[in-house]
Amino acid sequence: MGAFMVVGLLNPLSEDLALSTASAGWVMTSYALAYAILSPVMVAASGNRGRRRVLAAGLGLFAAGCALSALAPGAGTLFMGRMIASAGAGIFTPVAAAVAAGLSGPDQRGKTLAAVFFGLTLSQVFGVPAGGWIAYTFGWRSAFWLVAILTVPFIWLIWTFVPRRLRFQSVSLGDLGRVLRDGEAMLAVLFTTSFIGSIYVVYTYLSPLLSDTMGWQRDGITLALVIYGCGAVAGNVIGGAVADRIGAGRTLTILAVAQVCIMPVFSMLPMASPVVLLLMMIWPLFGWSFMAAQQMRLLALAPEAASVVLALNAAAIYIGAAIGSAIGGAVLTGFGLHALGVGAALGAVCAVAHILLSRRVSG
Repeated sequence: MGAFMVVGLLNPLSEDLALSTASAGWVMTSYALAYAILSPVMVAASGNRGRRRVLAAGLGLFAAGCALSALAPGAGTLFMGRMIASAGAGIFTPVAAAVAAGLSGPDQRGKTLAAVFFGLTLSQVFGVPAGGWIAYTFGWRSAFWLVAILTVPFIWLIWTFVPRRLRFQSVSLGDLGRVLRDGEAMLAVLFTTSFIGSIYVVYTYLSPLLSDTMGWQRDGITLALVIYGCGAVAGNVIGGAVADRIGAGRTLTILAVAQVCIMPVFSMLPMASPVVLLLMMIWPLFGWSFMAAQQMRLLALAPEAASVVLALNAAAIYIGAAIGSAIGGAVLTGFGLHALGVGAALGAVCAVAHILLSRRVSG
């Protein structure tokens, strides 16, 4: 919720801080860039420390960043708060995935990873729409305060229920360096960037796009985000099961091709409201099926450095989000909102070429 709810509150935030829509998009971009840089370094530096401590510390840092964002008097402090929050999330997310993967059997790994990331998709159903609704109703700062407050009890839950001495293979900055020098693994990791980047060309600016083309305001945008979230949850569950059945590589190829077909529709708006709401279900159904399959593929390529490769994959998500947001902002400035779908489709074509090349190199 803390990462993605800015999609729903971009309009009230930009109005309050007197920012252009493209400039306000840096609320997502600053988070994404900081995550991309800090996540693999901080996970590698965690060494053999107990996973409970690492997870709790990550959530504490995340809560502090969200509180600073809520208090921000201007854009500079807001971006700083977003970067602090991203550092906490960058520790928590890949470590949680590595713990789950390490505790599950190979034949159940896809479903297990999908279960871990059910929280991310659940935020799309409830968190992102709630954040947008709160921002329109009570102000965007209230949305950040809500995330900060909600994080606190989960720090206690992590500390209470995660086993005290839970450790896996020690990781180091040397492990990070070895994975970074592995061309085959990094080509696979960076597919995450190309796939997510194509999506974020549109997703970052979804709120102003729907407002401008469809005339939707708080309630219409909230409904669209709820439906998007339902599609994300379904995609997350289906993606893990499909990857277990037909293999991660084939699953990822199908999903990338699907994005090429879906993205141009956003340049055809306005349409009848039921058609747009159907689009908001189908788009994430294919987009969010990606996560479990990609992580399965990466764990198969670098099983000895699971935490590091998953941290790099998480970083690649946010590199993709940053690049996609930046490209979307440039498209918006140069060609207008109606060009976002075409720009995203071109990015998805690059993602198809990327996964085909990666599969040819590594199988």
